[in-house]
Amino acid sequence: MDGTGPPLVTPFDANGDVDEAALEELVGWVEDRGVDFLVPCGSNSEAELMTAGERTRVNEVVCDAASVPVLAGTGSPGFRETLAATEAAADAGAEAALVVTPFYYGHDQETLEAYYRDLADDAPVPIYLYSVPAYTDVALAPETVGRLADHPNVAGMKDSSGNMERFTLTRRATATADFDLLVGSGSILAHAMDAGADGGVLALSNVAPAAASEVYERHRSGDTEGAHALNADLVELNRAITAEYSVPGLKYAMGERGAPAGHGRRPHRPPDGDARERLNGLVAGL
Repeated sequence: MDGTGPPLVTPFDANGDVDEAALEELVGWVEDRGVDFLVPCGSNSEAELMTAGERTRVNEVVCDAASVPVLAGTGSPGFRETLAATEAAADAGAEAALVVTPFYYGHDQETLEAYYRDLADDAPVPIYLYSVPAYTDVALAPETVGRLADHPNVAGMKDSSGNMERFTLTRRATATADFDLLVGSGSILAHAMDAGADGGVLALSNVAPAAASEVYERHRSGDTEGAHALNADLVELNRAITAEYSVPGLKYAMGERGAPAGHGRRPHRPPDGDARERLNGLVAGL
């Protein structure tokens, strides 16, 4: 995978059920605005609030509706759950699987490496590592990633650490491998591309897909100054829909742009009046 892709939100209806029609419509909405691939059941999808069956169905709906590659989120804390979800995603038509680090229990780097090697041995599609320490309190070390990158069925990684030093070291550790390194923060997309990123899986691509894609295209074409300037303009919005207001804020902002983002799922609550006012101002100029 290269370019930009959204960790696609999952529209829920007012009763909290997956709104499949809205999800199909959302696939078209982001594709029409220039995304290069789709990532259902990632962090913005509220996957951890869904049953295993719902996650499988979301991946199926997105794969059926998509005209761009699908990198399906399949990770769970346990190996069996993750392998079963990965097999189901492959059956649905996903090109690859995004697998978050096992979480809840603490694991050392040796254990994480063994987990991913065993999974890659058995998985019917290529595996992308996913390191998101803000949510899991687990971070893949660059040296671990470098060793895993030599596995023929480990195709890449989404690094959501937000740490450019770690990102740069990871790129260096994987430099000789056929390995896609994707950044997970829209605020640092241009900086990550300076360090050799192949693109990004970005919450920003849910609400401002054309702008996020433009940052990537400017940088790839050699206009690094223009890429950094546009990226800087998007930092405040990116922070608002991630660190400040999280998925409820993201869905609200998307709705203000006409995207069929639907409702959040409990225990999420809609953003309050102050948050809505701020988000309205941030999306007004897009």
